[in-house]
Amino acid sequence: MTQPASQTLDYYNTNAQAFASSTVDVDFSATQRRFVQLLPSGACILDFGCGSGRDSKYFLQQGFDVTATDGSAKLCEIARKLTGLPVRHELFQDLTEVEAYDGIWACASILHLPKTELAGVLAKMVAALKPGGVIYTSFKYGTFEGVRNGRYFTDFTEESFRRFIEPIEGIRIEDWWVSADVRPGRGDERWLNLLLRKV
Repeated sequence: MTQPASQTLDYYNTNAQAFASSTVDVDFSATQRRFVQLLPSGACILDFGCGSGRDSKYFLQQGFDVTATDGSAKLCEIARKLTGLPVRHELFQDLTEVEAYDGIWACASILHLPKTELAGVLAKMVAALKPGGVIYTSFKYGTFEGVRNGRYFTDFTEESFRRFIEPIEGIRIEDWWVSADVRPGRGDERWLNLLLRKV
């Protein structure tokens, strides 16, 4: 495990309860709906870096078949209690499934990877999708890459992300939008939201 990854996981394991409490009740339904509208009924969804389990719980309530994973053992415990799912404790790089999912939800999760590792993980995500499958992912909006508040972040703009995924085969940007942070007191932070399609 690289230094950025271990530092970020240490942060989440140390602050798991506070992080989960600050995110579990956030209303993310507009973005969740935007994602599931692109999926077939009863679709298989991978919640990739599930955190508190908030989104897994929503997808379960909508009748989807949900698999949840997280790299933080403490967050896995919290998500298991919230969802009743057997949340898998694994790193993003551990993804090995092929054509298993209709959708992959990576909400504010893979942004913790350095660009040198992110391309490989995105390629694994594409492989794990069924043909025509959809990825939702989000990054802080900007050009920063490095440690911020104890965690590693890779930020993107729409243009820099477009250039970044050009070499990755089998994926295209279906839609993107910039939004404010939905957590209380964080509205001045901007996020790049992306819907990607396996082609």
